[in-house]
Amino acid sequence: MDYFAKRIIPCLDVEGGRVVKGINFVGLRDAGDPIEVAKRYNKEGADEITFLDITATHEDRDTIVHIVQEVAKEVFIPLTVGGGIRKLDDIYNLLNAGCDKVSINSAAIKNPKFISQAAKRFGSQCIVVALDAKRVNDAKWHIFTHGGRNDTGIDAIEWAKEAYTRGAGELLVTSMDADGTKAGFDNTLNKKIGEVAPIPVIASGGAGTMQHIEEAFTIGQADAALAASIFHFKEIDIMDLKRYLKSKNIPVRL
Repeated sequence: MDYFAKRIIPCLDVEGGRVVKGINFVGLRDAGDPIEVAKRYNKEGADEITFLDITATHEDRDTIVHIVQEVAKEVFIPLTVGGGIRKLDDIYNLLNAGCDKVSINSAAIKNPKFISQAAKRFGSQCIVVALDAKRVNDAKWHIFTHGGRNDTGIDAIEWAKEAYTRGAGELLVTSMDADGTKAGFDNTLNKKIGEVAPIPVIASGGAGTMQHIEEAFTIGQADAALAASIFHFKEIDIMDLKRYLKSKNIPVRL
């Protein structure tokens, strides 16, 4: 997929109507108002924005559609929304509210047919399957759900392959071991998933430096890199990052 420009995607983890960021899925701190944060990224040159209502599944409630509507009004780049999506009507409501893609996770694990049904009704290009993966030994990762609380025992590589065969248009792969650590992405995991699922892989979890993002594209062979705190707290400027990547011969949209 190297002939496509690589994408830089800030991620807004939203809890209680605020953007938050933690380490390994815990210890959350406030990072601002989602509408203001999204507007800033739209201006700063992000390629897309991902908006995750991180406690919707755990709290067994629907995604906060009104916030999605407000964000969609303010941004003119693709918007992906996830969290609490359990049925086709939820996807319809979110697409109707103005998002371009939805990210499904727990509901797809409970009922893998949900991926096929969603792809058939709305098109694969709208369906991102999110995988929260944690290493269980040197060569194996399991899928976790409910914000990293539950080990499903499902092999992450096998699940990625199934999600692809069922019609997912993209895979959002979060390494729970790396999440929030700023120690770099799990490039082994991303590369292995890319080998079994020939659709765009979005690397998530572990971005701390521009070099980490470069490595996600070169070593991990990801198509997009998603990050939160380095952008929220202005540690890295998106356009500086893109210029850096371009200097390393990585195709990006400037």
